[in-house]
Amino acid sequence: MSGYYPPASGGRQRRGLESAARTATATRSNSRNPAHESAIEHSHERCAALGLSRIERPDHSPLGRSDLTVARERNLRLYSHAAPVMEMLFEQIINSESMVVLTDATGTILHSIGDDEFLGRAAKVALAPGANWSESSKGTNAVGTALIDEVPTLVHADEHFMHANHFLTCSAAPILDPRGNILGVLDVSGDQRSYHQHTMALVKMSARMIENHWLTDDYRNVMRLHLHSRVEFIGTLMEGILAVAPDGKIVGANRGALEQLGLSGAALRMHSLGSLFGTSVSTLVDRFRSPLALPMQVETSDGRPFHIYARFNWPVWTSVTEAAHTSTPASTSHTDNSKPILPETLAAPPVSVPAAGTGLKQLLTGDAQVETVVGKIRRVLNRDIPILVLGETGTGKELLARAIHQDSERARQPFVAVNCASIPDTLIEAELFGYEEGAFTGARRKGSVGKIVQANGGTLFLDEIGDMPIGLQAHLLRVLQERQVTPLGSTKSVTVDVAIICATHRNLREMIAAQQFREDLYYRLNGLAVRLPALRERTDLLALVQRILDQQSPQRRLSLAPDVLHLFQSCDWPGNVRQLFNVLRTAAVMAAGDSVITRDHLSDDFIDDAQRGWARRAHAETPAAVPMSATAPAAPPTAPVLPLAPPAPAPAEAASPVARSLQDLELEAIRQAVEQAGGNISEASKRLGISRNTIYRKLRWQS
Repeated sequence: MSGYYPPASGGRQRRGLESAARTATATRSNSRNPAHESAIEHSHERCAALGLSRIERPDHSPLGRSDLTVARERNLRLYSHAAPVMEMLFEQIINSESMVVLTDATGTILHSIGDDEFLGRAAKVALAPGANWSESSKGTNAVGTALIDEVPTLVHADEHFMHANHFLTCSAAPILDPRGNILGVLDVSGDQRSYHQHTMALVKMSARMIENHWLTDDYRNVMRLHLHSRVEFIGTLMEGILAVAPDGKIVGANRGALEQLGLSGAALRMHSLGSLFGTSVSTLVDRFRSPLALPMQVETSDGRPFHIYARFNWPVWTSVTEAAHTSTPASTSHTDNSKPILPETLAAPPVSVPAAGTGLKQLLTGDAQVETVVGKIRRVLNRDIPILVLGETGTGKELLARAIHQDSERARQPFVAVNCASIPDTLIEAELFGYEEGAFTGARRKGSVGKIVQANGGTLFLDEIGDMPIGLQAHLLRVLQERQVTPLGSTKSVTVDVAIICATHRNLREMIAAQQFREDLYYRLNGLAVRLPALRERTDLLALVQRILDQQSPQRRLSLAPDVLHLFQSCDWPGNVRQLFNVLRTAAVMAAGDSVITRDHLSDDFIDDAQRGWARRAHAETPAAVPMSATAPAAPPTAPVLPLAPPAPAPAEAASPVARSLQDLELEAIRQAVEQAGGNISEASKRLGISRNTIYRKLRWQS
């Protein structure tokens, strides 16, 4: 097939002429690069050795539909990480007669997006899903050559081995997993006249994004160490990321870490935190358990300086604290048990967790409903009775499950959490039960141990059990009854001993009636069902607030301004404890130099939601005929437990008996405080417990 295409007309022709100089410059630049020139030459030699022809029509037949479906299923995880990145990349090159291509590790195209007109031209050379672009199939090209050389590769115009592909310019980067294995290739292909030097940079950055997402997904349960020699690059695509096991060993790394440290993946995995940076997991946990912690400066054994920042999740902290208890049991008598464990959200900065453990007693903060739940659980602890935790999203169901595990006789054994709603239906069976080598296309070479077997001797937490596919529920029921697991592709059963804790926000009885959940499985899991109350139903809001604030700012005593306290008491908290934690974490960071959290430290959407709830309650509870003090909103209905800023002085006259809006009451209180302070805004802000900016803003809005 000839690579010749008739000249474009009109604007496209002018655009082609304008880019001719740029294309020529790119070609000369590439030819002056000895490494690039050598890579293309070696690739051409490989193609000739394979007996490929430059001028004969190549094989353009793509995979059959069923084979393509299998390839996509086998690489579902790669696609899920790559697809959003491909969309962002395409936005950067749109209208440039180009397309973005994702292939698997064999060079088979899994997905592509691009300009419609160019997609039609690309289809003529089988640059479309299902086609294979390995060197053995399509000769020298960016995808195939990148797969062999395992480095980002540019193949431009007549550098392609086959004449049919000379109209293309292609920039490709391999996508590597944290152990250095190739997962696939990300490529931008376009008309060679539309070549831009920045395209390769965009492709490499996009591939790094996919790799970083993959690493975070692979190692979400271990410490992730973000590093760079320049502190300002931490948190950017230029940073290196290391995955660190609880014992301090390096178990994975992204491409940035390998490049900065100058080590191969295999060499890096021979190191630990001690041999690499002269530090330990416990030191980093102590340093970075607060979101206010700044990056830490360290040196490698050869004296090179780096800045590091650690992020970690529950299992890392649990392992560290368990190790600490094992090595120093006498220290437990001196630990502070007064602070509760609080849930950590995904993609959030590390959260401080008390070193005393995660027992049930630390969940008790004064609410009678929570105390009742804990009391029921304690009575069935270690009795081999499955526990079903019900409650809205964000109420702390996994937190309760971990506390149960920590107080049980299985505390030294694994705690394995499985979110049934986050695993694709096609993969959840393999995730739960494991599989043998060759059980299905794409299975790991040595098979995989399922989550149930991983939890053997410990606790299996099935979160969002209501989202488990109906077809899988019968299999799970049989495993729970027989206490044996048969991995996919195996004829041998593995005996398991696990404690079962399930959680859901769904109404399982309604799902049973709708035939969406098996009744027999429900009664197998429902040994003891407990319901965690929503935050709006709890009576310990103030205690939770103060403990979270103490946790977020251990070096200073933070408190709430009176109006903020009222917002909190009036809010419906649809996100429950998770929402409270996020609001206070943000406020603690915003109030970096203050000791009192004011409205200026809260997000606008939270203030709007809370004020609407405040107004609804005030309207429902306050009769119009009852006089209201102008400062009524500034005083809580019950004596606060939290230390508060000084309240505003009482006004000289009572307000009108006609009920007014909360905004009017607030504005009047501010004006009176300013008048009594003789116009001194700073003094008025101290009396009201709000910032000067808030006073200026309120008065300006109402002027």
